[in-house]
Amino acid sequence: MQWMNLNEQTVYQNRWFTVNLADVELPDGRHLDHFLIRMRPVAIATAVNTANEVLMLWRHRFITDSWGWELAAGVVEDGEDIESAAAREMEEETGWRPGPLRPLMTVEPSNGLTDSRHHLYWADSATYIGHPQDDFESSRREWVPLKGVPDMIARGEVPGGPNGGGGGVGPSTQFLG
Repeated sequence: MQWMNLNEQTVYQNRWFTVNLADVELPDGRHLDHFLIRMRPVAIATAVNTANEVLMLWRHRFITDSWGWELAAGVVEDGEDIESAAAREMEEETGWRPGPLRPLMTVEPSNGLTDSRHHLYWADSATYIGHPQDDFESSRREWVPLKGVPDMIARGEVPGGPNGGGGGVGPSTQFLG
């Protein structure tokens, strides 16, 4: 069954996202108003070191008033390619410059509400370049044993999925192969 988006009108817009109201026709011919959020792509990056640890950020999210582990992430700026944005975000938020990045996965974490695509990259090396430029993004940055990530998820220590500010459950589990 396919829903048809017959028309969209912008309700609100800023540099990060647009909120639209769509006239949607359901398969049985009924119509409904459906809000949706159009977003810039999100780039996410981390590294796994030789000790099989993954670089993560411990941070508070005021929207949900929760603490948890995340990966460095942010929106792709105009004219920036996604891989470069992922490397930039990791460097700005952690103080570590990733080695050559490799794509791991692309997800749409909330495709019933938004068209936001989250692109996750990882590197098998990183170089510490100094204190993170965006140190306000997290309380601490740590190399976390990769084998412990599933237990962290089970304990609720990785509360969010990929979002505009972090990596979360989906990408973290992918390293465990």
